[in-house]
Amino acid sequence: MPTIEQARPWYAGADPVHDFDHILRVYHTAERLGPPAGADMEILRAAVLLHDAEGAAPGGRGRKQHHLASAEFAERVLSAEGWPPERIAAVLHCIRAHRFRGTGEAPQTPEAQVLFDADKLDVLGAVGVARVVAYAALNGQPFFARPSEGFLAGGEKEPGEPHSAYHEFLFKLRRVQERMFTPQGRALAEERTAYLAEYFARLEREINGEI
Repeated sequence: MPTIEQARPWYAGADPVHDFDHILRVYHTAERLGPPAGADMEILRAAVLLHDAEGAAPGGRGRKQHHLASAEFAERVLSAEGWPPERIAAVLHCIRAHRFRGTGEAPQTPEAQVLFDADKLDVLGAVGVARVVAYAALNGQPFFARPSEGFLAGGEKEPGEPHSAYHEFLFKLRRVQERMFTPQGRALAEERTAYLAEYFARLEREINGEI
């Protein structure tokens, strides 16, 4: 079984949005969501520790393929530990199915569904504020810009329109709660989404000098 300390070096050099602190937060959330969902905790813990092990650092295959690269890495790690093939396959499914944007593989098992929920909860709430602002900064985008009418209506930006942290909230983060699989995950996502929405509402009021 991979350990937390064993996993730490896998994330050396990762960006601040996908670093080892992210892994620890997902790990703690999975510990909370896993037992009520009937998850096999050994499979779940291994999947959490390995789910971003490749692609979390700049370069390589990049974020769009990180779930596949991390699954390949996980197979090497678990095979070296002597895991049975069927349990390795269960971990790999969790990793391949954890990405939010379409991957062709939906979470089918309790372990995969818990990993998905725990990972997505990390983009919401107070941590979600910090992450979305950091992600915008990493990509040279502002933390707030007023969206165009086209973006508000259909998600299409005008030429030269930035993709601010607020854009990302409107485009993705406010919809994350609709994708939750577990009852506890849905409840937490609803509360954290409300916090995130209030943050951006207050941010806009402050920018406008209203408060």
